[in-house]
Amino acid sequence: MSDLHLLTLKEAIEQAKKGGAADLVTALKNRAQKLNPSVNAFIGLENTSPIGAAASGALAGVPIAVKDNICVEGQETTCASKILKGHVPPYDAHVIQKLKNVGASIYGRCNMDEFAFGSSCETSTYGPSKNPWNLNCVPGGSSGGSAAAVAADMAYAALGSDTGGSIRQPAALCGLVGLKPTYGRVSRNGLIAFGSSFDQIGPITKTVEDSAILLNVLAGHDAMDSTSANVPVPDYTKNLNASIKGLKIGLPKEFFPKDSAGGMDKDVEKSVREAVEVLKGLGAEIKEISLPHVQYSVEVYYIVAVAEASSNLGRFDGVRYGARAAAKDLNEVYFASRSAGFGQEAKRRILLGTFVLSAGYYEAYYLKGQKVRTLIRNDFDNAFKEVDVILSPTSPCAAFKIGEKSSDPLAMYLSDIYTIPANLAGIPALSVPCGFTAAGLPIGLQLMGRAFEEETILRMAHQYEQKTLFFKQKPKL
Repeated sequence: MSDLHLLTLKEAIEQAKKGGAADLVTALKNRAQKLNPSVNAFIGLENTSPIGAAASGALAGVPIAVKDNICVEGQETTCASKILKGHVPPYDAHVIQKLKNVGASIYGRCNMDEFAFGSSCETSTYGPSKNPWNLNCVPGGSSGGSAAAVAADMAYAALGSDTGGSIRQPAALCGLVGLKPTYGRVSRNGLIAFGSSFDQIGPITKTVEDSAILLNVLAGHDAMDSTSANVPVPDYTKNLNASIKGLKIGLPKEFFPKDSAGGMDKDVEKSVREAVEVLKGLGAEIKEISLPHVQYSVEVYYIVAVAEASSNLGRFDGVRYGARAAAKDLNEVYFASRSAGFGQEAKRRILLGTFVLSAGYYEAYYLKGQKVRTLIRNDFDNAFKEVDVILSPTSPCAAFKIGEKSSDPLAMYLSDIYTIPANLAGIPALSVPCGFTAAGLPIGLQLMGRAFEEETILRMAHQYEQKTLFFKQKPKL
């Protein structure tokens, strides 16, 4: 078959079972050799696990791409930063080990915003990734390389990490499905940390069923991760076709104000409201709800998350990991290595995080931010007493031009206005394609569920996806 690169993950699994695993890798590599020079989704195209290592596994021989902040034994892992150039982990992240246990082939390192700091995949030391739907536009971030690889059919599925929307937002901008599991559902062991109380690994795929297939592999307790939840893991594919009749969907009035779209582009508002009608037609009940403290989400996130980031990045000092600048004493090693190694956005967040944790400002900023985070979490708990799923846009706009927001950090931060609340609350959230702008760029719909109820949002998203079939449309590359 000459079009093996077009397969979904489920179809690729079936192809591998017929003995065609090697053909799958070849098809993707041929596609990447043709397109990656223009898309820049991959930093490297390593194939580190032998095909057929677990021939009877659920993903035997199927190649899965990985974001460059997830450790793979023997493979350079840099977080797209100069300061980690040459860093080769001596171990696999827990999710990588789980993929290898079911026979998956770990294929390709995906580009990303440096240390996952960004919403556009423009801060990478390897240059920006580009959106396959329009190469002049960003793919979203920080998992932009993962999304671009899947959207361009250079990968069947990819792993990303989501701290404030970094799986869902690029999935939305690239016309894909992106799932952030409940905090603790998937181990963070081996994920190079940005914000330890926010980060979650999850799949970026072509279909909802593909996401469910991957979550079946990734989810589960890990004794090596103290934040990993020891709760049962269901089969996420089992009830995808079950009816959603009677499920209650909450529309937060803070996201859908009656007088305007609250910052949403008109095309986004139109597609999301049409999606609500489709779900209503499938039997779901719609109810207006309130999340009174959600308006503070961006401010809270950029206090608490940057505080955690500045703490986590303290280990990158030119001594223990990666690149080291030439210097005559230890202090100069620190200054020179960090000055040369970190990019502008990383420096901005380290400085801001250090400031909010400093003795004179800790209570005024960090402590207050944590208190408001608790209020936001309580808002979601109260809302889920009335509804089963909370619906919103994934992003207030479709993909924007490369460079359009680079000089305005606040405008860039607001790209995550709808995705950040789920990370603050620790709940699962999913983006599914729900239409296109007049310019032909994808739009994403976000569904948020109760903690550890990924089944519900996957089922609703699958029913919506099968009714609308937006996933069948492909970029013209």
